[in-house]
Amino acid sequence: WQHWPLPPHTCPAHRWNYPSVCQFSCSLLNTYYSNNMLHNFFAVKVLLEAGANPNLGDDFSSVYETAREKGVHSLEVLVSREDEFSNRLSSRASFRGCSALHYAALTDDLQTVRMLLDAGANPLQKNDLGHTPLTYAKEGEMATLLKEAQNTVKHGKNMVKSAIRRKENGWYDEEHPLVFLFLGSSGIGKTELAKQVARYMHKDIKKGFIRMDMSEFQEKHEVAKFIGSPPGYVGHEEGGQLTKLLKQCPNAMVLFDEVDKAHPDVLTIMLQLFDEGRLTDGKGKTIECKDAIFIMTSNAASDEIAQHALQLRQEAQEQSRRRLAENLDDVQKSEITISNTFKEQVIRPILKAHFRRDEFLGRINEIVYFLPFCHTELIQLVSRELHYWAKKAKQRHNITLLWERPVLELLAGGYNLHYGARSIKHEVLINTSPALRLEVVGEDSTGRKLDIRPPLNPEDVTYTPRHH
Repeated sequence: WQHWPLPPHTCPAHRWNYPSVCQFSCSLLNTYYSNNMLHNFFAVKVLLEAGANPNLGDDFSSVYETAREKGVHSLEVLVSREDEFSNRLSSRASFRGCSALHYAALTDDLQTVRMLLDAGANPLQKNDLGHTPLTYAKEGEMATLLKEAQNTVKHGKNMVKSAIRRKENGWYDEEHPLVFLFLGSSGIGKTELAKQVARYMHKDIKKGFIRMDMSEFQEKHEVAKFIGSPPGYVGHEEGGQLTKLLKQCPNAMVLFDEVDKAHPDVLTIMLQLFDEGRLTDGKGKTIECKDAIFIMTSNAASDEIAQHALQLRQEAQEQSRRRLAENLDDVQKSEITISNTFKEQVIRPILKAHFRRDEFLGRINEIVYFLPFCHTELIQLVSRELHYWAKKAKQRHNITLLWERPVLELLAGGYNLHYGARSIKHEVLINTSPALRLEVVGEDSTGRKLDIRPPLNPEDVTYTPRHH
């Protein structure tokens, strides 16, 4: 790694794999070099710190396919691969589409699997054979870890995607648009999931994603901003914010953020939109938008949902202890289900009080509940934030930021149910920036390494700088 980046490898037996390493694919690290897992772990760590994307798929074909494509004998390819492949992997197999997480699972490298998951590797990603990393994991701690990660990623997405697919396949009323309500605390991922839906539906998210901040429509007169002013009123020629954007993209993914803050008259307009699949602007023109998808987010009942979820997790942990489960640190989301009784007796009355009408709630196709982050997700959030600051420190001041797992655990302890991911961002900021600030103002900070070590106290910095 002293000669970064590596020169392109021109041997036809390898399908030009080194350039993909230079582009930070980091998927080949468990295939090449030694059988030493510690070497692989540190190699992956170096790439991730350099900005590697852990979710890029490999293009490594089988022996015979590579030989045919490169015009060489298959025996030449096989001999070359057997010399350089890890003995944990088959030199005859195809690894096309495999990510770094696939390779780590294949080689039974639990330490690297943990690091990749912390860095945002997708446990649901499939290779060209349609297999996720879990397919290649041995039973035990690794399989448990990957199952837990899969359940975490699936949260909220499955309900939305299945509803969209039913709509696409004609199993929903085509006269009405799809309407979702996302419930949960701030900073829990509601807006991010809406953006993912927009990416799924449209290649160009700038055109296919419309975000309306409903806190801007709290007063009665602000309805005009929504659909446009009627003739004779100021702003008539300008049109409304929503109608203007829906004209440009009638099948857009529309996000009504914090819908519980909107004025009741705005909700009346939205009910017409949901019920008829069309909207009439201030100029009297009708915009057809039956193919649009509408997502509303709300913090209503967020405290009740959070407390109920915590109670369910505690109960699930007790059950796990009674079953003598191996992993008691966290509880899989599959074990946590919001009951219909809780939805009807607790959530629905709160929603009725906010929206003041049953017909409005009746037009919602699916309500998605966003639960507080579990421990695994918190570790991922902390890791992502630390990598963000590490990248800044490296780019701006050539300071290398270092940390170990105990730091992730300590920072995850700063999680606040009411502020979600924002509380993690704040926790990392107040515990990282003081040390960086002291290091930058010091003499000759260029090329230094800065260890973040517990205990973390922003007022009494205990970080240890190390020189190269």
